[in-house]
This record gives sequence, structure tokens and C-alpha cells, in this order.
Amino acid sequence: MPDTAAPRVAVRGLAKEFRARRTTVRAIDDVDLHVQAGEFVCIIGASGCGKSTLLNIVGGLESATTGTVEIDGEPVIGPGPDRGMVFQTYSLYPWKTVAQNIGFGLELAKVGRRERQERIDELLGIMELSAFADQLPKELSGGMRQRVAIARALAAQPDVLLLDEPFGALDAITKRSMQEFIRTVWLRTGVTILMVTHDVPEAIYLSQRIYVMSPRPGRVTTVIDVPFGTTRGPSVKRDPRFLDLVDEMEDLLQTRAAS
Repeated sequence: MPDTAAPRVAVRGLAKEFRARRTTVRAIDDVDLHVQAGEFVCIIGASGCGKSTLLNIVGGLESATTGTVEIDGEPVIGPGPDRGMVFQTYSLYPWKTVAQNIGFGLELAKVGRRERQERIDELLGIMELSAFADQLPKELSGGMRQRVAIARALAAQPDVLLLDEPFGALDAITKRSMQEFIRTVWLRTGVTILMVTHDVPEAIYLSQRIYVMSPRPGRVTTVIDVPFGTTRGPSVKRDPRFLDLVDEMEDLLQTRAAS
């Protein structure tokens, strides 16, 4: 039966326009999407289709021209602790240790020292970073830095984790490792995830539902329910259904780009 519960994330009729060189550019147009509590949902589309703009509006970093975004029924009017964001660049404080980076937001929120340390230790364990708690970001690999960024976003225990192509700058081997990490984090914490990517196999492997966007102005053209369970492992990538879905989605994206 379909899930009839109110969505955790609800985007309705969303559009965004920018002024550029005496003209108006419509980045996204009439976008509708929803994410239920505990879901992992991906947005996919070619570069420039407005994926990141859409995610920034959900995160409260940009305002919409028209339309609404709600988190648990409350309108988004700016950033908030109910949402954590992770970007392609690591955005870590280079002078702070791994543990200090993770706990920075908790310190700003004036969380007590004991509670703050317990939360940092928990996340260090989840992200397999306990042995690196006192290291500086420059002493870590790219994948480890991104794990720190994800841990920092999770420190405030947000309801929604927003990921903007978080593995786009990583090499292929590290990317596969990070895909396993983010699935582990999702399953262990139950956090709701909305992720932007341009990588078709990645979207299919990680998510339960995929929103496909057209080139600018970005519109949702197709919604795909991924036919694999939550406990899927890397071997699913060899499943004929997986390979067929990759082909179908890549053909769809190429067709939209050419139209």
C-alpha cells in the first residue's frame, strides 16, 4: 500500500529565477517532490539543471521565487537545526581537529560539555574515525574528510540530511567506500536523506526513489521507485534489473538533454 503519512520534506510548485546580464534566468520551474521520514531519495540530472539550487532552497540557503518548502509541515524560511547539509567540498576548519570540527555546531548551540563529548564519540565510532579524533583535516584522505563533514552535519541530530554531490570529488575506489558508509549511516541513524547526484548507478544503489530533472529550467520529468530492498549490498550492481535501470535512466537523461 502507498505511504499516506504526511511527508517529512514537501516541495510544491517550486520555481527560482536569477537576474543575469539584464535578463532573467529561470533555474527551476514548478518542482514538486516529497520525502517521507526515514527515506533516502535522490535527485538526478545533467549539470546546470538546478539540482543544487533546489537543495539550497530546501536547506534554507536560498529563497524561492514561487512555491513552498515544508519540513514536517512547517515552512522553510531559512537554515535550521532540523536540516544538516554536506557539500562536494569538505568545508572543514583546517585549524580544528576532527573531534573539534564535529563538535563545532554543538558548541555554538551551547550543548553541555559532557553531552557534546558523548555525541562526538558516538559519531566518531559510526564514521570509523575514533583513531583520528586528534588529527587535523590536512592529515586525512579525501574520503575521511568527507566522513568528518557528514559527522558534523549529523552532530545536531537533524531530521533531514541534505547531500549535494558529496562524493563527486573522490576517486572511484574512495567513492564506492563512501557509498557504503552513507548507507550504513542512514540505516544506523534513521535520518531522512535527500541527495543530489549526476551519477546514475550511485542514485540507483543508494536511494529508494529518484527524481529525474530536465535541463534548465529544471523540472521533474520522471519519478522512479527503485525496486531493491533497504538491505541491498554491492552485489545488487550485478543484478540484471539494476543494469537495465541504469540503461533506462541514462537513455532518459540523454533524451531530455537533446530535446
